Amino acid sequence: MSIIDIKALSNKDEFPLCLLLTADPSETLVMEYIKRGICNVAKEQDQIVGVYVLLPTRPETIELVNIAVEERKQGMGIGKKLVLHAIETAKDLGYKTIEVGTGNSSINQLALYQKCGFRITYVDKDFFLRHYQEPIFENGIPCVDMIRLMMDIKSITEKDKN
Repeated sequence: MSIIDIKALSNKDEFPLCLLLTADPSETLVMEYIKRGICNVAKEQDQIVGVYVLLPTRPETIELVNIAVEERKQGMGIGKKLVLHAIETAKDLGYKTIEVGTGNSSINQLALYQKCGFRITYVDKDFFLRHYQEPIFENGIPCVDMIRLMMDIKSITEKDKN
């Protein structure tokens, strides 16, 4: 794998909407949070291969609301690099807590977030039934509940990240 470079997009840059929609099928929601959030893209040889969006939600708290990797690049560690970059970005911006939510059917994402240090805090029952008109299925499982995870980032040290 060649070198992956992760950089923030400015409001003048074009957002990788198609890639963002692979993680969240609601164009309305995606457009809303990219206006208010911080969007970073992972590039490999000037091609966008991954993206994430951080959205400030409360004082000292930021949420990783979207993370996506091009399908052909999945399983190569890019998702983990994006999550770790999001955590470091949040910490550099002075946030103390980072949160993320994912579907009950998002088995690989749940594993990734926990490997990166997130802990499950609660389940928002029927979240996807309330917020999405079309049914969502992943891994042959109906996506119904939102699994919420969080991490206390104020105490992360360099040793913890390795």
